Amino acid sequence: MDIMVVIISVLTLIIGFAFGYLVKIKAMHKKADKIIKEAEAEAEVTKKEKILQAKEKFLQLKEKHEKSINEKNSKIQVEENRLKQKENTLNQRKEDLKNKFSEFEKTKHESNLIRENLKKQLAVVEHKTEELEKVRRQHLEKLENIAGISSADAKTELIASMKAEAKTEAMAHINDIIEEAKITANKEAKKIVIKTIQRIGTESAIENAVTVFHIESDDIKGRIIGREGRNIRALEAATGIEIIVDDTPESIVLSSFDPIRREIARLALHQLVTDGRIHPARIEEVVSKTKKQLEEEIMETGKKTAIDLGLHGMHREILRLVGKMKYRSSYGQNLLQHSKETAKLCAVMASELGLNVKLAKRAGLLHDIGKVPDEEIEIPHAIYGMKLAERYKESKEVCNAIGSHHDEVEMSSLISPLVQVCDAISGARPGARREVAESYIKRIKKLETLAAEEEGVVKTYAIQAGRELRVIVGSDKVSDKDIEKISFNIAKKIEEEMTYPGQVKITVIREVRAVNYAK
Repeated sequence: MDIMVVIISVLTLIIGFAFGYLVKIKAMHKKADKIIKEAEAEAEVTKKEKILQAKEKFLQLKEKHEKSINEKNSKIQVEENRLKQKENTLNQRKEDLKNKFSEFEKTKHESNLIRENLKKQLAVVEHKTEELEKVRRQHLEKLENIAGISSADAKTELIASMKAEAKTEAMAHINDIIEEAKITANKEAKKIVIKTIQRIGTESAIENAVTVFHIESDDIKGRIIGREGRNIRALEAATGIEIIVDDTPESIVLSSFDPIRREIARLALHQLVTDGRIHPARIEEVVSKTKKQLEEEIMETGKKTAIDLGLHGMHREILRLVGKMKYRSSYGQNLLQHSKETAKLCAVMASELGLNVKLAKRAGLLHDIGKVPDEEIEIPHAIYGMKLAERYKESKEVCNAIGSHHDEVEMSSLISPLVQVCDAISGARPGARREVAESYIKRIKKLETLAAEEEGVVKTYAIQAGRELRVIVGSDKVSDKDIEKISFNIAKKIEEEMTYPGQVKITVIREVRAVNYAK
């Protein structure tokens, strides 16, 4: 009985589970059906949307295609209209040509009639011309008989006289033009030179062969000389100059032709005297340091000069040579001052003439760098300077200006004569440079002697410090035509036999004097 109850209970539970499971399955089937229906509904909606989008896109493409077709149709219509217009124009031109051709035929017929008429008139004119020619010949024969000369000879004489007269007038006209051009050119050149000089104001520094070193007391002289003169000998050996210690109070003279050596000796002496320790070893040490300091100062001077003149891009060696110019003199004129003055003159004159100011200034500054060589040279300073400029990549115009400023090479640019002129303005003007009196007097006498050797010269006078030579010739020995030749010969002699700064003007004077006495 218990077993049956258990079995029935178990069966009841199993049936309950089975029934619950069937209910769940049925619910799941309903849910699945619902999901399927919703999916079908969504698919239907999506299908309708896609169909609508496709229809819309089709309508857009259709509209675009129709628009394109309309545009093409309109273009075709325009082209057809244009062709019709052309056809009408061509038809009109064809009608015009037909009308013109008919008019041409008509005109041609009239022209033939006129041509026939002209031929008849021309025949009459030719007949009358022949008659006139006969009459002219008869008159010419009568005139030749009366004058006693043929018409060809008369014509030749007339042409010759007209040629001579025209030639004379042309020569006079040419001379007038040349003289006027010379006067105008001289005036303009003088204006430019005067304006340039007026705008430049520099001092002319005169260097001597000695430097005076001032000391506080004469007791220091003994310390400079040293025991048995060892200090002064060491200083002279280290610097390469001559030190003169005499009775002149509170001063010592440093003598040397080289300004750089004198400057090294002066600076070294100043440092030794200030320091108080003066002996050979100390002297060599101080001189060595002073040389290095002076090299640095030379480089700084070159850089400062380039900056002051507004010049850039120069090689370091070029700047060093420019700095060395400070300690070099030419005929008593400081070379750096002369080069800076020449550069400024070149700049001003280039601006007046419309040339490259920077290039002219650069050439003016560097024109004398060949005068400060680092080694002994046997070629002119202008050629050496040109080679230095070429080595350190200066422009062709600058190199040519350096090499040609004393006419050693041919000038190839307008900057070259400009540098030559400004060099002469700076160096050849009175007072800028000094010369030894003896050599100056010899040069003046040689000028007068050379001029006096010419035939017909009576007197010679050198004036304006030897920059002008006036030559007086005898009027009974020399004609007006010969004075040009005498002036040229004297100039050639001076160029070949003498050395001088700047240029020498030769003026030959011939005058006729009539002298009588009333008694």
